[in-house]
Amino acid sequence: MARTKEFDPDAALRAALELFWARGYEATTMADLVERLGVGRASIYATFGNKHELYLKALDRYAESQDPRLVEELSAPGPALPAVRALVRRFAAEAATEGERLTGCFVTNSATELGPHDTAVARRVELSWEQLETLLHAALVRARAGGELPAGRDPRALARMLLVLLQGVRVVGKASSDPARVRDAAEQALTLLD
Repeated sequence: MARTKEFDPDAALRAALELFWARGYEATTMADLVERLGVGRASIYATFGNKHELYLKALDRYAESQDPRLVEELSAPGPALPAVRALVRRFAAEAATEGERLTGCFVTNSATELGPHDTAVARRVELSWEQLETLLHAALVRARAGGELPAGRDPRALARMLLVLLQGVRVVGKASSDPARVRDAAEQALTLLD
């Protein structure tokens, strides 16, 4: 007869996500995970695989929990540019807020820590960025069609510029103690939408 799991795998995955997000992959040990999850090493391996597989599952969970909000914000009926501006300002505000600033974005953290040498992480990061770029592009196409954006503006190029800005805001916001730096950059970029 098979033994039943003595822990909630979903709660354990959330706890692992929080730990990886706060410390990063390299600074998180299996001993740290055992302590935080309150689950034995063998159970972690049996349920999630090794540390790297657990990290990938945590990154997937993070992406799943973030994307619906972006879709909702950028696909809402009505004028599209206010939603794009609000998103850029929200990212800048989060990057300038003490608690948010210190943890940053888990996808961005993963891109800078592991992306250059971990193809599985790089694929997930790229997928996340492609989704955000696609949402921004669709909103900007709607904005141009609705006369909110000048006809000569390239929605794809603007979407890419905003994607790079948003990721940069998250990196700079995490490392800088000057919140005006990210807010000013965001506001300057928004002038390109006029």
